[in-house]
Amino acid sequence: MLKNLRYTETKNFFLLAGPCVIEGKEITEDIAEKLIAITDKLKIPFIFKASYKKANRSRLDSFTGIGDIKGLEILKGIKEKYNIPVVTDIHSAQEAELAAKYVDVLQIPAFLCRQTDILVAAAKTGKVINIKKGQFLAPESMQFATQKVVESGNNNIWLTDRGTMLGYGDLVVDYRGIPEMQKTGFPVIMDITHSLQQPNTTSGVTGGRPDLIETIAKAAIAVGVDGLFLETHPKPEIAKSDGANMLKLDFVEELLEKLLRIRNVVKDF
Repeated sequence: MLKNLRYTETKNFFLLAGPCVIEGKEITEDIAEKLIAITDKLKIPFIFKASYKKANRSRLDSFTGIGDIKGLEILKGIKEKYNIPVVTDIHSAQEAELAAKYVDVLQIPAFLCRQTDILVAAAKTGKVINIKKGQFLAPESMQFATQKVVESGNNNIWLTDRGTMLGYGDLVVDYRGIPEMQKTGFPVIMDITHSLQQPNTTSGVTGGRPDLIETIAKAAIAVGVDGLFLETHPKPEIAKSDGANMLKLDFVEELLEKLLRIRNVVKDF
């Protein structure tokens, strides 16, 4: 685990959470402060998440970020100010070395989980690498993604499930994938917000079912997932990316409290 990760002595799941993309310094810090207060209260190991840029938007006019270095500096500032680990996405091999100077965990987006050059470049930074399972892959296929990182000299790997494509416009979560990916020996995370996306809409703006976030999360905890990933925003309806499937920030604490009660029941099984 990470050096600056709090509450690792608990048997709680760990949490990666934050806004989809950095929209500005003030709002990003506000979200971080509230999530830190909640996870400190509940003694949940917490990694702050925000993308410094979004390279996989549906439309050319979609918001992609406030500038690479500016976004990364905000993440670094949160890391240093609050002494917590931070995670961000990378979208190319060249980004790995750059982002590694600012963050603790490099996240490989689901669509890029088979891109060998990205996995190798990320591995060589020595950072923890969180690989999201492609929507098009079976869980057991993720062993090959992990092998690329391990054979490049890095054993610090997490795997994240974010659902599997069902037709053209929906995702389904197959909870058999959690124990299947845990066979790799690496921690497995459930993305409880992106797994509820409804992509490929005719408007070019991704939809979602945030009303089912709690359902997805409860089932993942009951199955024995190691960590959870979620995106949150004070006002998802005006978020500049993925607002349709985010959890409103005001609802995070109540959800985590419910999940901890489930965790306490199943953790010794």
